[in-house]
Amino acid sequence: MSDENESLKSRVETWMVKQMPIIQMHGGTSVVREADAETGQVVVELGGTCSGCGISNVTAQNIKRDMFMEFDEIENVEVKVPSTGDTGADTVEGGRGGDLQYSNESAGHF
Repeated sequence: MSDENESLKSRVETWMVKQMPIIQMHGGTSVVREADAETGQVVVELGGTCSGCGISNVTAQNIKRDMFMEFDEIENVEVKVPSTGDTGADTVEGGRGGDLQYSNESAGHF
């Protein structure tokens, strides 16, 4: 993978964390499966509680619309939402990049 592609993937992952916290807040996950700066193709997969959610299609459309507005180099966005909960081991908590993401902050509530 070229540095340019890695940079786009990293920027898209960071953007997903900042712009779409509602996904994680509702028990969903997201992972950027592909981000090709040369072709402008981005593939995002939603999992967790997004699978089978009645409004996951709205979330997918919002992601697509907002990515086009944020990233000039993106030409096509595909958001996959599996109908089953089986999205693979790399869509765990946090979901971005396949790595576990831990918080050292106290929940501060019951």
